[in-house]
Amino acid sequence: MMPREQAPCPSSLQTYSNAVAYILSGCSQPLLMTLLKSAQIANSSAQLYMVFYYLLPACFTIPFLVMNKTSWPKRSVIYKASGVALWDVASTTLNYTGAALSGPTIFAIIYSSVTIWTAFFSHIFLSRIMNFWQWANVIIVFIGLAITASDSTNMGHDVVKGSIFIFIGSTMHGLTYVMSESVMLGTGEQRVSVLQNTFVQTSVAAALFIIWQLVYTLPHFNELIWYPMQEIKTTIWYACFLFFAFGMANVIHSITFFHTLLHFPGGATSAGVMKGLQAVLVFVLTNFLYCNKVGGTEMCFSDAKFVSLFTVTGGVLGYGYATQLTTLTTKKDVVDVDDGKGKIAAISEITGLL
Repeated sequence: MMPREQAPCPSSLQTYSNAVAYILSGCSQPLLMTLLKSAQIANSSAQLYMVFYYLLPACFTIPFLVMNKTSWPKRSVIYKASGVALWDVASTTLNYTGAALSGPTIFAIIYSSVTIWTAFFSHIFLSRIMNFWQWANVIIVFIGLAITASDSTNMGHDVVKGSIFIFIGSTMHGLTYVMSESVMLGTGEQRVSVLQNTFVQTSVAAALFIIWQLVYTLPHFNELIWYPMQEIKTTIWYACFLFFAFGMANVIHSITFFHTLLHFPGGATSAGVMKGLQAVLVFVLTNFLYCNKVGGTEMCFSDAKFVSLFTVTGGVLGYGYATQLTTLTTKKDVVDVDDGKGKIAAISEITGLL
């Protein structure tokens, strides 16, 4: 990836368009997961939808790698990135299996905590110092998550199980960003670029899910996918459309995430605000599109959900603001862009589906 100062500065229209695409693609993923489940093609043991989730971004990065003609790091670094991919496979599988069980509103609320988990693990493993206000907002987020957990117990066994999956998956996903950052913060042949890291991780993950399809899903395809599809009359074209849309949402979200991080005014704080806005929009859209139409009460507004959403989003935004103030006053987390690192350090402070 080119250092920031060598790349042409994008126009305001392009920057704001990318920000809008970042928000909307982040909203679309849990909403699409609900449609996949309703179409009976989101079987948690088959994991067919995860092939498209990883394969499309892997294929999309190939032309850019060819055009950039960047040198690749040592094999040991590639192996490390592959190891991070294995961890990310587990976390993402838990997140979207949980989203299918608990619904997009609970997913949006709990998943917003990835920002906080990333900061927490950065403090432990990367020795990042957190001040009083950052810790205070971490506590606020945990209070909001506790409210979500208490409300989900009244919505059935699947919702509770899904909430637990998302909580564990979000925690693991926060650590994924920290491990990815440690791989990208090397120098020379010890460093993998953002584009290379994306390609390696998505390729490894896609390969694992393809192997799973051949070993497990294909021999059980009829009972896991085909018969349920036929029962509710899901067409092949509709299923393919949903799979493709789910994968493309991840492509768009990944690209616009880095563009927003590098070019949108406010940097980390703005991206944190957008992550909170995603949770709010998912919350509203789910109630409008799915309440009393798809699923059960987990798709509808409740007082506890509103309080939880307000608390978690407030904590995430508060943490982003406190982090931005700390960065502006101490300058301790600034990384030299001449080393090709740009704002990679900020990745550990904010999150996106990658």
